[in-house]
Amino acid sequence: MRITRKAVAAAVIAAGLFAGAAACGGSTPSAQPTARVQATTPVAKCWPCTSAPATTSPAAPKLTTAQQQVLEAAESYLTDGQGFSRAGLMDQLTSSYGEGFSRRLAVWALAHVRVNWNQQAVISAKGYLRSGQGFSYNGLVSQLESPYGEQFTPAQARYGARVALQRG
Repeated sequence: MRITRKAVAAAVIAAGLFAGAAACGGSTPSAQPTARVQATTPVAKCWPCTSAPATTSPAAPKLTTAQQQVLEAAESYLTDGQGFSRAGLMDQLTSSYGEGFSRRLAVWALAHVRVNWNQQAVISAKGYLRSGQGFSYNGLVSQLESPYGEQFTPAQARYGARVALQRG
């Protein structure tokens, strides 16, 4: 049986014997592993302590102020109950009549925001149905995917219209 470094590292981590375990004040068992391995992934708690180990994983990168602002703006639009397509949100974030962010920042925000575009299409479709204008399925799909309307993809528009008309 061949023992790989990966297997030894996994065993060492599982036993809580990673580099820096003693730094939290815990003791390590007297039975040390025979192979010397430096684990790269710390465990949540070191053995036998209940406190977090002194060695932690690197922190997530800090966002710039501009990134924080564009992300907050995008999330605000997505949670306001209107329903935005990706293209519609891009327009809103970059428009001089909207938020006025640079295209680069808006693209960054769209890549980092968590959103279900199909659900946004449903929200938008329900808004149109509540407006009292009266929409057929095809009319609603047309409005949702129109470049002058909401700019959802054809698949998203069909989904949004179908779900909104089913549930009312």
